[in-house]
Amino acid sequence: MRALILMLSILGIVISAHAARAGLSTAPREVPAAADTASASAETNQQTEDQIGLTRTKRRDVQRALTRLGFATKADGRFEDSTRDAIGRWQEGHGYFRTGFLNTSQHEALLSESAAAVQASRSDDPDRHRGGRAHRSRGIGGPIGVIGHVVGGIFGR
Repeated sequence: MRALILMLSILGIVISAHAARAGLSTAPREVPAAADTASASAETNQQTEDQIGLTRTKRRDVQRALTRLGFATKADGRFEDSTRDAIGRWQEGHGYFRTGFLNTSQHEALLSESAAAVQASRSDDPDRHRGGRAHRSRGIGGPIGVIGHVVGGIFGR
């Protein structure tokens, strides 16, 4: 048992020495956008939101953006309690003060984040193809399906 522990310890040292020689990674990392400190401390209230000039259509766009980002709310063009709560949770998650009201910079950040999420989901969706419809499997799954795919591949089907 002691020999096994000694052997594993030596193996761990050898592996960690190799990792230490590798150095720092130069691969780019995705870092979430931090809230600008000036806009994080900027006041948000009904007046700042009114200055944005949100029409009913633009309010629906905000509600749809929140829903796409995981803050589900009804897209009816009215900012009721559920929408105010969703805005507040989004603000909290991005380092803003939670007020439930938007200012211009937060409004732009929310819409651009939502657009980026839509773009990422379109490029990452493996089921998407040129026709715009998702590919649906029509065969049997599991081991039987694998065997069927292998045999079909051999015979060109």
